[in-house]
Amino acid sequence: MNMTEKPINQKYIFRGRIVNLRVDDALLPDGNTAVREVIEHPGGVCVAALTDDNELLFVEQFRYPYFENLLELPAGKLEYGEDPFEAGKRELKEETGVTAQSYEDLGKLYPTPGYCGEIIHMYLAKGLSFGEQKLDDDEFLEVRKIPLKTAFEMVMKNEIRDSKTQVGIVKTYYKIYGEKI
Repeated sequence: MNMTEKPINQKYIFRGRIVNLRVDDALLPDGNTAVREVIEHPGGVCVAALTDDNELLFVEQFRYPYFENLLELPAGKLEYGEDPFEAGKRELKEETGVTAQSYEDLGKLYPTPGYCGEIIHMYLAKGLSFGEQKLDDDEFLEVRKIPLKTAFEMVMKNEIRDSKTQVGIVKTYYKIYGEKI
């Protein structure tokens, strides 16, 4: 069954520094039309940085939309056209001061596919070397180390709410502990 929808008309409502909002008229497979609201986003990266002691590095920071501090894996926004792998290495260094000897691709995450085109590329980093953070002027965060097993339990208890962080933890846990989930 063909389920493809095709844009007929696109109108931009807002163009911002991080996102654009457009409203499309879409042709449905049955010939009818529907309105689709779409947020364009350049995408992001998320890095599960694992120490030799099986601890994950986290950043705790205030997230304005929720008005609370969230515990997250190091992550950041891509620039349009930027290589996700290089961006992941950059974000890990900027946010935590860490570089890694090896990286493994953990896949892609579509955080909100109903209305946003953002894709988050996830990586596992090992063989960590610690240095100095290089935070942006408007970035305030604290780096924390949490044992992987504890982080997994925190996800299962809903103590970590960020989706990319949840998925990164679960995938890392599976890579390290395999079928023991």
